Amino acid sequence: MAAARALLRSAAGDRSAHRPAGGLGELLDGMHQAPPELLPVVATRAGRALGLRITIYLVDYEQRVLHPLGEPEGPHLTPLGVDSSLPGRAFRTVETVPSTRGEHPRLWVPLLDGVERLGVLDVVPPRGADLGDRSAPGLPVVVRPDRAPGDHQHALRRRGGLCAPAAGADLIWQLLPPLTAATGDFTVSGLLEPCYEVGGDAFDYALSSGSATLAIFDAVGHSMRSGFVAAAALAASRSTRRVGHGLFEQARAVDETISGQFPGGAFATGVLAELDLRSGRLRYVNAGHPEPLLLRSGKVVRRLTGGRRLPFGLGTGVLTVAEEFLQPDDWLVLHTDGVTEARDHNGVFFGDERLVDFLEREAAAAHPPPETARRLVKAVLAHQNGVLQDDASVLLARWVKGDELRP
Repeated sequence: MAAARALLRSAAGDRSAHRPAGGLGELLDGMHQAPPELLPVVATRAGRALGLRITIYLVDYEQRVLHPLGEPEGPHLTPLGVDSSLPGRAFRTVETVPSTRGEHPRLWVPLLDGVERLGVLDVVPPRGADLGDRSAPGLPVVVRPDRAPGDHQHALRRRGGLCAPAAGADLIWQLLPPLTAATGDFTVSGLLEPCYEVGGDAFDYALSSGSATLAIFDAVGHSMRSGFVAAAALAASRSTRRVGHGLFEQARAVDETISGQFPGGAFATGVLAELDLRSGRLRYVNAGHPEPLLLRSGKVVRRLTGGRRLPFGLGTGVLTVAEEFLQPDDWLVLHTDGVTEARDHNGVFFGDERLVDFLEREAAAAHPPPETARRLVKAVLAHQNGVLQDDASVLLARWVKGDELRP
């Protein structure tokens, strides 16, 4: 992880006085001007200056395949499975993995944007180098997290660029926050499946030193309109939250936005939640959405059944805010009905019981939130033989109350 952090500092434009000398320093100083499609060339040149060979692999939006970001005139490189390869292990565990097999020993280095997993780097050191030194000090960064990637990277991460997304789905994807974020007290990770087709799922969060807010939405239908309704719900709650308003005002804003902009019965289910990171006090509103789950000491101990109201866009009715108190190391699990209502070829639902069993097995395996979210969506997709009948989205949060950040 030290190598990945060093990479990200350089990628974010860390232009401190502590720079490499000579040609490499000049190269890193000029990286902020490199067009996205030339990043593989920059990586190659930077690696060459250090006596390394560096190749970037970006994970697809489904987090199942690592796709090489190769040079236009370079050799053809094969995509690598997240669940079936050493590079995939580096991605899953967020740990540098050495490989001594083959003609060229190498290091597979996780590539992170903060705590969000972007992919891995294939780092081939000079012959005879000691792979026991996994920190790879001085390794330059080749991907910048402080700007949006170019269209080439987006296409690469969409199943290798083999399918184009619907406009509604692309709108939702651009509105989502990073898939994973953390403070010293709190880690949150979300995933949406599918990423490329029209759907009505969306999620959001905001973190500060004293609080965390979460939101998840599921707009009715499977049309372009559904994507726009979900985008409007997300934008309404986010803009209201950003000017300092709480759950009541956020819920009212979502209601008024959907009913005002989409007359004719459009609505969205959803959960809005606020967590005080000092006390563990959780306040939440549930607008016709699946009940959040509370995971404690490896067991699902409670369904959060309070705060019920009509779906957003159908009028507030009686609006109440429910409360729950979390304990250190508790997990909060939000999901859309596309998870539990996923059906196999016999029409059998994935179901609540299967979801609970999955979460408790993952807790026993001590997987962190981003890996748990990835594995859950993979399990739901496998239950349906790879074809979803509805969007399936999850938002997992873990509160550790002052413990060290655990990505």
